[in-house]
Amino acid sequence: MPQVPPDISEMTTVRRLRAAGCVFAEEEARLLLGSGAGTIELARMIEARTAGYPLEHILEWVEFCGLRIAVEDGVFVPRRRTEFLVHTAAQLTSPGDVVVDLCCGCGALGVALSEAVGSIELHAADIESVAVGCARRNVAPLGGWVYEGDLFEPLPDSLRGGIRTLLCNTPYVPTSSIGMMPPEARLHEPQVTLDGGPDGLEVQRRVAARAAQWLAPGGHLLVEASDDQAPVVAELFAAGGLLPRTVFSQELEATVIIGMRPADS
Repeated sequence: MPQVPPDISEMTTVRRLRAAGCVFAEEEARLLLGSGAGTIELARMIEARTAGYPLEHILEWVEFCGLRIAVEDGVFVPRRRTEFLVHTAAQLTSPGDVVVDLCCGCGALGVALSEAVGSIELHAADIESVAVGCARRNVAPLGGWVYEGDLFEPLPDSLRGGIRTLLCNTPYVPTSSIGMMPPEARLHEPQVTLDGGPDGLEVQRRVAARAAQWLAPGGHLLVEASDDQAPVVAELFAAGGLLPRTVFSQELEATVIIGMRPADS
């Protein structure tokens, strides 16, 4: 007896996604059904989503700053609020500037900044090998470079003292709060991309302590943090020789701390 094809109509897909707890079931159904996948593959994708896998990992792309950025299983998915970090950096960056996307994940921040500003000299780095491979897919078409290693360690020494814009989307969730994160992040993204240590600022401390050595005079370091963490991050920047200021986006519920290396330092 021939097997009955699975019901993958939009109405049925929306109903299944809602039952699985997907808040934006209608939008997700449209994306899945519009992916171009065949019936069997589409059924597998819907099954994966209802089982809790991140939609972006299933589609193998995420929309970020209006761009489709490639992602894959085991790679951090950039959040929409982080678009504010890119928008802020775009106001401080000019064509031709040297830009580094540190803790780059899939490379979304550097790619989006390049799109916003125009031609930049883009470098990116991450400690996760899977993320590095994914970032290379996104960054290489722009003529950029991606390195594997811990923070500044893999960067070419020729960049020292010459970076105009340093984007660094470090993890800033306190270890004790990881268990309260949505399962799609907690179970499917690397722990190292989420866990910022006891107060969430362990990685930012390390970045702030060394950033001035890598920034050009007048160059900027930009990081994201929570509202409560922002004053502490500003103090870390100041202790590292940077002039700090904090900006907010009510629309995206985002907080960005900017540290500038003084022009005369």
